[in-house]
Amino acid sequence: MTTRRNAIQTLAAAAIGAPFINRGRFSLFPGDSQQYSERCIRLMRESIVVDMLAVFSLGPDGTKWMMNPDTFTAADAQRWKDSGITAIHPAQGTGGPDAYQQTFSFLSMIQGFVAAREEFMRIDSADDFARAKAAGRVGVILGVQNSQHFRTVRDIDAFHALGQRISQLTYNSRNMIGNGSTERRDEGLSDFGVSVVEKMNTVGMAIDVSHCGDRTSLDAFEVSKAPVLITHSNARALNPGHPRCKPDEVIRACGKAGSIMGITNVRNFVKDKEPTTIEDYVNHFEYVAKMIGIEQVGIGSDIDLFGYDAMPPEDYKRLKAAYKGSYAFRDKIDIEGVDHPRRMYNLTEALIKRGYTDAQLTGILGGNAVRVLGKAWTKTA
Repeated sequence: MTTRRNAIQTLAAAAIGAPFINRGRFSLFPGDSQQYSERCIRLMRESIVVDMLAVFSLGPDGTKWMMNPDTFTAADAQRWKDSGITAIHPAQGTGGPDAYQQTFSFLSMIQGFVAAREEFMRIDSADDFARAKAAGRVGVILGVQNSQHFRTVRDIDAFHALGQRISQLTYNSRNMIGNGSTERRDEGLSDFGVSVVEKMNTVGMAIDVSHCGDRTSLDAFEVSKAPVLITHSNARALNPGHPRCKPDEVIRACGKAGSIMGITNVRNFVKDKEPTTIEDYVNHFEYVAKMIGIEQVGIGSDIDLFGYDAMPPEDYKRLKAAYKGSYAFRDKIDIEGVDHPRRMYNLTEALIKRGYTDAQLTGILGGNAVRVLGKAWTKTA
């Protein structure tokens, strides 16, 4: 008689092309000594896996691919396939006096890349996540990490028509909408900011406050009729004083709104001292889950498939120099174990050890994000 365990072992060996390893663990890829449990592999195979903030490349490859999609190689495509990720939100921080044109160009380039590559597809609705999973393609949610390109509320209609589905209200500094997380003072949403939130609700564009100041974040939750997202941030209680982490008051507002908070594995957002490990990272999932419910927790890694520490040295240096000292960068930005293309498998294993059920893990991996985005993308009166 074929047991469920035997069926999983047979499926995994056939699908992965690797032999069964004793104690119910498998090597996923030839030449890779990393082993994963059958439960982890099954969850990754069955779940819609959504990274609410992940870019194509932190290095020069990203620009190269956008400018010339033919430079995206079979090896590049295989890495995304191996990652197990169903969909990403590769939002970029735009801004400055030419924010409108800069954002238009950025979104247009991504559109062109996605249209040219059969490995990807654009996500426009909650139903598209399942379509991407079934087709074996990586879904791409168009978004921006600043809303400075909204010169008037009419621009929101135009960018929604272009495909933009998420817009972070501010980046780290102040704009006409509100204040960023590293701004000297945070006085909340402006009158214009309130009108932007209301218009985004009307057209069905999701609001993100990951980089917003605390008061601006709370104002957005108060004004919005739709769930406001925190796509990539962490709990300040576990990393006291860090401006890119959210205080309990904001996390509770997220819970009250029936929204979602994506946890990031950026080292200096996770913990303020060494050692900083994958267990410290998972502590943020657990903290937020205990406060507002496991069904309101997701993933927003804030990296590409290889992480910041793999960037070319000069690019890495420039990146660190571009942020205020309050970001508290250390020697490394990534966390070992979640700094490679199969990081979602490692995260799943770490979450399994915390005792979560399959249903809870499926939610964290992406089900929660799909549900909340479906609500955020519903037009309001």
